[in-house]
Amino acid sequence: MDIYTPDKTDLNIINALLENSRLSYRQVCKKVGVSVATAMHRIKNLEKEGVIKKYTAQLNYEKLGYDIVSIIDIKISKGKLALMEKKIASHENVIACYDVTGDFDSQIIVRFRNRKSLDAFLKKIQTYEFVERTRTNLVLNVVKEQQNRIE
Repeated sequence: MDIYTPDKTDLNIINALLENSRLSYRQVCKKVGVSVATAMHRIKNLEKEGVIKKYTAQLNYEKLGYDIVSIIDIKISKGKLALMEKKIASHENVIACYDVTGDFDSQIIVRFRNRKSLDAFLKKIQTYEFVERTRTNLVLNVVKEQQNRIE
């Protein structure tokens, strides 16, 4: 993967879109201090370079009834990490999946409506032949959850 090095204008555009991905080109140009053509060209280039992958809404999951958040560490059988990524990461309640260092091989973050659903998910993944063991941490309070501004 090639690294893209944004200049100050790109950074300002990225940060404006992080605050509100629904901004029009005209709104971006006013916020950043460039012409509409420049804003449009820069945004299209950031998309082409893969810096901007998609535009999305930030949901309040608790209001939607998904107030169970858990961080699950998973120990994977040797050589089965790719299989795990395909099988576990594709589950609709998995919102993030990471390869990590330490005593465990992978860490996932999940959201569920209730403990019963989380329990069923844990019992399901623990039956997978490549899952040696898991450690589950229940999130009690989300203090901060957002994308970082780029400096």
